[in-house]
Amino acid sequence: MGLQKLVEKVKSHPDIHQAGMILAHNGVVRATSRDGSPVEKIEVRADNEALERILDEYRRKEGIIDIRAEVREGTLHPGDDIMYLVVAGDFRENVIPVMTDLINAVKRDVTAKREF
Repeated sequence: MGLQKLVEKVKSHPDIHQAGMILAHNGVVRATSRDGSPVEKIEVRADNEALERILDEYRRKEGIIDIRAEVREGTLHPGDDIMYLVVAGDFRENVIPVMTDLINAVKRDVTAKREF
């Protein structure tokens, strides 16, 4: 789908007029792992049922209007997009913490990746 399409979907929410912020995250494949070793490619798998449960949970957070996400699966190379997250809400004090927690939840509970 892509990041721009997710933003457009969020902007089409019937309550978007209450939003003061739309925050987007575009996760990409790094050329090095956390320990500094080189990464040629990664294999990514996603639990889409878990993703939907997490999105539903975070949409109920205070001040949040809508959340959309996409996780790419398969073989990805450095520079490729892995994950798009878009959070719309009333104030940055509500949106930024939700985005941070959402990124961590998706990485922990939705995605599995193997580096090569």
